[in-house]
Amino acid sequence: MSQIFICLSVALVGGLLMSRPAKKLGLPAVTAYLVAGLLLGPFCLGALGVPGLGFNTAEQVAGFNIISQAALGFIAFAIGDEFRLEQLRSMGLRVVVVGIAQAVITTIIVDLALVGLHYLNPALISLPSAITLGAIAAATAPAATLMVVRQYKADGPLTHLLLMVVAIDDAVGLVLFSASFGVATAMESGVVSVVSVVVEPVVEILLSLVLGGLAGFLLHHLEQFFHSRSKRRSLSLGFIFLTVGLSMVEFEVGGVHIGFSLLLTCMMAGTVFCNICHTSQEIMERVDHWTAPLNILFFVLSGAELDLGVLSKPLVLLVGVVYILSRSLGKFCGAYASCAATGCSDKIKRHLGITLLPQAGVALGMALTAQNLADGAMVRNVVLFSVLVYELVGPALTKRSLMAAGEIKPEGKSSSRTMNVAKRPVKLEEK
Repeated sequence: MSQIFICLSVALVGGLLMSRPAKKLGLPAVTAYLVAGLLLGPFCLGALGVPGLGFNTAEQVAGFNIISQAALGFIAFAIGDEFRLEQLRSMGLRVVVVGIAQAVITTIIVDLALVGLHYLNPALISLPSAITLGAIAAATAPAATLMVVRQYKADGPLTHLLLMVVAIDDAVGLVLFSASFGVATAMESGVVSVVSVVVEPVVEILLSLVLGGLAGFLLHHLEQFFHSRSKRRSLSLGFIFLTVGLSMVEFEVGGVHIGFSLLLTCMMAGTVFCNICHTSQEIMERVDHWTAPLNILFFVLSGAELDLGVLSKPLVLLVGVVYILSRSLGKFCGAYASCAATGCSDKIKRHLGITLLPQAGVALGMALTAQNLADGAMVRNVVLFSVLVYELVGPALTKRSLMAAGEIKPEGKSSSRTMNVAKRPVKLEEK
């Protein structure tokens, strides 16, 4: 038990200390936390085997999965705040078109690249694995994107569209993966399962939205019994934990596997709550303040999970490079084309695709399922390599794109240790 607390404290303090040099280099804090986790992980300090000094094994990192799941729940709940009715009225159709189109175009481009690689050299990657990786490429990680937006207080049309698209991306990616993985399985076994390809993903999405909507509705009505800010915040925290727990329940009905998407469920809970509760803005701010250490631990643990072992496998690196380049091209072209079709501004067209590059948990979950393929190990290793690259580079690229779009503005206050005194305006006669 003592080692657990020591590991958590080392992870939290290590992530915070790493953020200092990252700030000097102009890198987002998310990158610092990921690098701290990488250093504390099983491939660096953890390999020394000193109890409490980092994470000694991958199994030890996995033991803290409850923290990662909770953090994802809070992150998804916060993204739900972006789906307020006034914003949906102004850009609802645009969000749906961009969210679906960029994911589909990315999948097509990655499929073409990897299938072409297969026909050039079938020994590199099998056709079912190539098709499966194309669907995994559609997934985007919401956590890193949201943290960059929060750290730099980004605000504007690109930021709002980005957070909405990232949220929709989970549902689109789930459908694309289920269809592609079903085709890949059929190619290997010769049997097509309509249930796993069509029924199960649709049921998962619908049930996730229903469960999340009920959670947001109940939270609003229970919140009215309390008037203390601290009690309303505590109730909100409890409900988010409850929603995360319920979203992890799995069972079967009539041979159909029933499950929920954690991200979709918590996002829907946040959306419903923020649209029907007139004090939701204040509650969301208080919840965000409470979850700051939890988010740091989430990214440090994510960094510790990054597998450096894939760097020693030349074939994985080759396929991984093709995957990363084609996925990046797909995200950029898909976002640009869909934004142009929906009449977005030039700034959004140029920069949205870059901000959609981060990839992590959802893709890793899909890769875990894809291990059932004959060449499933290649799929997993390619995704591990891409996550390693995207998680370390993606947040910095997101920051750069938001700055180029003019949606990250310098803060007047640089330290909480000093008073934030506004600059005295210069009078005309002083010029």
